[in-house]
Amino acid sequence: MSNSPKAALLDEYALVARALSSPARLLILEQLAQGERGVEPLAEKTGLTIANCSQHLQHLRRAGLVTSQRAGKAVIYRLTDAEALRLMDLLRVVAERNLAEVEHILRGLAGGEERPEPVSRDALARRLAEGSVTLLDIRPPDEFAAAHIPGARNATLAELEEIIAGLDRATEVVAYCRGPYCIFAHQAVAALRKHGLDARRMEGGLPEWREEGRPVLMSEG
Repeated sequence: MSNSPKAALLDEYALVARALSSPARLLILEQLAQGERGVEPLAEKTGLTIANCSQHLQHLRRAGLVTSQRAGKAVIYRLTDAEALRLMDLLRVVAERNLAEVEHILRGLAGGEERPEPVSRDALARRLAEGSVTLLDIRPPDEFAAAHIPGARNATLAELEEIIAGLDRATEVVAYCRGPYCIFAHQAVAALRKHGLDARRMEGGLPEWREEGRPVLMSEG
């Protein structure tokens, strides 16, 4: 390619695209959307080796998707800004609209049934204020403790069977999880509807809710 300004720009844009081309890097971005993390916690959460995780982080940092700072001996990573989160979601939207296999996978998560429309964050906020909805956070307990939507109850997929009998069948249940790539809420909704509950997932996840300036509860210390 020539050394023209146009070619130089396209090369930089392609750098961002290449950074998003790895499933492992998308997993890392999903975790950083929950909050800042060091390399070791990221490796543990994503199932990567520390060395491999560190390499992927360098690709993401060079593409401007994550930034880092040193805290003592540790290096802490975070998403660079809200645009990184929006880019993650745009990738999801394009894939869902244009790739038949994505729809096939999501329908499979719904038990082969047509997926119910998600609840918008605005609508959920109104219904939480009214007390007219049961909200379930399907993320792992440590992520729930770090930050969650006020009024949410934490229940992992493994715990759903234990709590279903105690849920109010006259009230709609809304589930949410990590954001653009998380499938926990899809799976939870399918399980709840299989038991006859009126259930849907929230549009987006905890990162999108928080990015809009909506309230979250965080653990002390």
